[in-house]
Amino acid sequence: MSTHAWRKSSYCQEGEACVHISTDPDGVHLTDTDSDAAQTIVTVSHAAFAALLKSL
Repeated sequence: MSTHAWRKSSYCQEGEACVHISTDPDGVHLTDTDSDAAQTIVTVSHAAFAALLKSL
């Protein structure tokens, strides 16, 4: 069972086709669904996520 507190992107259209994000001391977790933590598509460090956002 996931202990992540998933948050849905504010730039999301209707339905579950949205990016969800969760953070913890170990890193940033991204998934396309908040109902199944096994569907996590990427987990990165906070520094790597900050670098990604900066590059975008």
